[in-house]
Amino acid sequence: MKGFKDFLLRGNLVDMAVGIVIGLAFAAVVTALVSDLITPIIAAIGGQPDFSTLTFTINKSHFLYGAFINAVISFVVIAAAVYFIVVKPVERLMSLRRVEEAPSTRACPECLSLIPVAAHRCSFCTSVVAPA
Repeated sequence: MKGFKDFLLRGNLVDMAVGIVIGLAFAAVVTALVSDLITPIIAAIGGQPDFSTLTFTINKSHFLYGAFINAVISFVVIAAAVYFIVVKPVERLMSLRRVEEAPSTRACPECLSLIPVAAHRCSFCTSVVAPA
């Protein structure tokens, strides 16, 4: 039982569960945004008040392509939100972090082994190295 408890309380599992719950809540908000705001704006321009009622019938089979249009719009809005709210800021932070990181090693001019930047003597060939 202790192993199962450790598995459940492992940090990445709990983080993933929280992420899924937040993602589902975000998807519900975006779906409401699409169906309650974006679709009526498109309807004001195009004249169709609700995409979910758009259907066609072939051999007594009903195809609800209006609901598919709503789902596609929801997907595009969610993808754009994730890209501009999560991906782009993380890329920016990672690029700032890469710029601030200074190299911790350098090559020895005699044997080309990697030595610490602050080293005055190579630990491999014992040659004196000029300060960086």
